[in-house]
Amino acid sequence: MQLTSIKREAAAFQRPLSAGQIEAICARTLPGGTVLRAEELGLGTFNTTYRLDLDDRSVVLRVAPSPTTAGVEHTIGLRNEYAAAPYLAGLGDLVPSIIAADFTRELVDRDYLVQTLLPGRPAPEVLARFPRARWAVFYRQLGTITRRIHAVRGTSFGPVADPRSATWSAALVEHFASEVHLYREAGLDATAVEVVGGFVAARADLFDAVEPRLLHGDLWHVNLLLDPDAPEPTITGLIDTDRASWGDPWADWTITMARKRPGTERDAFWQGYGAQPSDPDSITRQLVYDARGLIDSRLDIHRRGLDLDEIPRQFWDLAPLVRALTGR
Repeated sequence: MQLTSIKREAAAFQRPLSAGQIEAICARTLPGGTVLRAEELGLGTFNTTYRLDLDDRSVVLRVAPSPTTAGVEHTIGLRNEYAAAPYLAGLGDLVPSIIAADFTRELVDRDYLVQTLLPGRPAPEVLARFPRARWAVFYRQLGTITRRIHAVRGTSFGPVADPRSATWSAALVEHFASEVHLYREAGLDATAVEVVGGFVAARADLFDAVEPRLLHGDLWHVNLLLDPDAPEPTITGLIDTDRASWGDPWADWTITMARKRPGTERDAFWQGYGAQPSDPDSITRQLVYDARGLIDSRLDIHRRGLDLDEIPRQFWDLAPLVRALTGR
């Protein structure tokens, strides 16, 4: 077997597998097939992903970080993706099918999934070939796909694999408490995170009229595939549903990103999705959701060892949102 791995920093969540481990996984999950090549793909920042070329087909192997890795908050990540799959059935061949799942940690001390290989190339690569004005076609499609995901109803709130919260406010408070722990573990000041969590607890009435809907959690350019030969941007697949959860659709990462840069080609998203709410309660909730996005972003910047001074404050500075929520 020909194995191609990516050299990463020692502290990276993504750790390579050996050729022997990959062959053992394939013997268990793909009996009768011979692995010719295993190529690690530079996708995401948590799971380690391989394209496996067998003698009769190609598949994808996704391997979670070790459960002992410090700072990993998505401890049920691939288990969550496995649980979410039936709820994404309405998207048909836009999502990969799960061929095999192994959470025993017998062959490797990590969870893994084997999935079908979707057609297409990463959206950032293909979009770059088109003038920005043509990107509106892409955003309109994304709006339609997101609306279909958000149409799926749940019965409680939280990760699809463990929706333990009866109310949306309780799920958010638990989320922010987890973020406080991760910030402290990373040596970051968690004061602003505590303030946002405290606001949600104090204003639970703003959040508890929300009905649980399915959220992808990380649906944007890097988790979309496009047809590289189509005359216009055409979505062929969406991947990485390990952050899927039940919550307020307006808290989904896709909505947060679509709201940025109004007056550009992103406005076409709303043609596919529907109008944004403009009532005062929705606007206040959106401030909390925006804060949640910045909290995650700041932690990711730290984990990746990036220089904060080189990143615009709009991508990590919570202070303006805290002031908007608290009035101080």
